[in-house]
Amino acid sequence: MSLPRRTFVRLAATAGTALGVAPAAAARALASPHGPTIHVPTRRAPRRILILGGTGFIGPYQVQYALDRGHTVTLFNRGRTNPQLFPTVEKLQGDRASDLRSLEGRDWDVVIDNSATDPTWVERSAKLLAPRVKRYFFVSTRSVYSDTSRVPMTVDAPVFTRENTPVEAGKPLPYGLSKALAEKEAQKYFPGRALIVRPGLIVGPGDLTDRFTYWPVRIERGGEVLAPGDGTDPVQVIDARDLSEWLIRLAEGDATGVYSGVGPRNPRSMAELLHGIKAVTTSEATFTWVDTDFLDANKVRGYAEMPVWQPARGNRAGFARFDLSREIALGLTFRPLAVTAKDTLDYYHAQTPERQATLKAGITPEREAEVLALWKARKGAAGR
Repeated sequence: MSLPRRTFVRLAATAGTALGVAPAAAARALASPHGPTIHVPTRRAPRRILILGGTGFIGPYQVQYALDRGHTVTLFNRGRTNPQLFPTVEKLQGDRASDLRSLEGRDWDVVIDNSATDPTWVERSAKLLAPRVKRYFFVSTRSVYSDTSRVPMTVDAPVFTRENTPVEAGKPLPYGLSKALAEKEAQKYFPGRALIVRPGLIVGPGDLTDRFTYWPVRIERGGEVLAPGDGTDPVQVIDARDLSEWLIRLAEGDATGVYSGVGPRNPRSMAELLHGIKAVTTSEATFTWVDTDFLDANKVRGYAEMPVWQPARGNRAGFARFDLSREIALGLTFRPLAVTAKDTLDYYHAQTPERQATLKAGITPEREAEVLALWKARKGAAGR
């Protein structure tokens, strides 16, 4: 990803204000056992922030926001992804899996770990940095939960463990288990000094997965759009800028504990999401809502062929129904859907024609037309 300068200009223009929490809201935020005592500063002091990664998707937003707020930033990565970014920022080269030598003997106030997909990476970095860094921030995932049936969901829900998710020796760890074990490593080496954030789907300009981008692009194209379910299933995602800016603001205080990273506070319905996206285009697209059971029977999967969407039933009933009271009390904010959708479209249109030609997520046009035809044939038959 190469983020154009105008992205950062817009980022600076829309940056949030300093973290402020009302006493009553802060008290509610501390009700969970995951929330130790938190002091929210009235004036932010400059921090020395080490970012592991920093040049991929969310990292550049963190770096720019931290610089805009007067902090000193150091990046540690392999120097392969977007090395041209931030020429004035200190950059340390190494490898999470095998070479941490450039981190030895250095001191920072906060480390933000964006890049770990292997718990051994967190073990190595956290063990090395624990004596010389005050807090360790680990960007985890909503995928750590072994059960998302609770309504509302909170960070106290059960997560994957080696006991409930046995893995055959020599086999790779499932993503959710790997991230859950990585969280434990951060907490082990930074007891009482670790902050874990569990984002859901991270969206917005700079995303190369197309897991949200599919919908703005598809809606802008117009015509009849296959829409999943009946429109009432809840949706919670987070703009990369909202997540990144919140982490930097948290670094200015002394917060620790485990938090969710989704939004908005009151989940949107899938219908609100799609119509909200349509509102930033000039498209005359129409939505045909297709029954969840019919989609299942025709192997049209939520979060794959139908990105963002998960039917709110069974083990997924609370998947997009997280209670965000604690997070909002600690300054998590959400920019409007219209801003995220418009900026995502702008980013998509700035890519090469080759990159735009094939989306990496979502149902193909041919398959979409086929499923819509099957759905109409079924409804027609039922109406006879």
